[in-house]
Amino acid sequence: MTEDRRSLFVAGLKNAHAMENQALSIIKPQLSRIENYPQVAARLEQHLRETEAQIKRIEDILAGLNEDNLTLKDWMLSATGSMAALGHTMADDEILKNSFANFAFEHFEIAAYNALLVMAEMCGHQSSIAGLKENLSEEEAMARWLSDNLREVTSEFVVRREAGETAKV
Repeated sequence: MTEDRRSLFVAGLKNAHAMENQALSIIKPQLSRIENYPQVAARLEQHLRETEAQIKRIEDILAGLNEDNLTLKDWMLSATGSMAALGHTMADDEILKNSFANFAFEHFEIAAYNALLVMAEMCGHQSSIAGLKENLSEEEAMARWLSDNLREVTSEFVVRREAGETAKV
């Protein structure tokens, strides 16, 4: 593996580590507020556990490259993720805003893992491919779930609003 390719791959892995920490900081505030959408809460709980496992896989890949995973970017992206999630709490359609943002973020993660897989192949770092593919598969499954359930969540939101119930979360 050439040094340039290796350093690009390591930077991508560190960015993915920060990205997954940002995902945690987006999911956790949503989970603390969801009351009226149990199907969303259950899927977010599952994805929270998946995200924690994804972080561990990335850390294992970095350790295999004799690299650490600590970056300022982890902290900064976690902070911005928390701020984004908290920003939606002021919206009267919070559940919809979170659904849209989650859908977009999942696709960002999918793109990142696809790029990391290309880098792993180009670097000849075959031992990282299985973990990266597992992360990618989980992100694709979450994106599909969000897409498949947007109609139901939106309908439930509208019905709750019409009935004068709390429609936010």
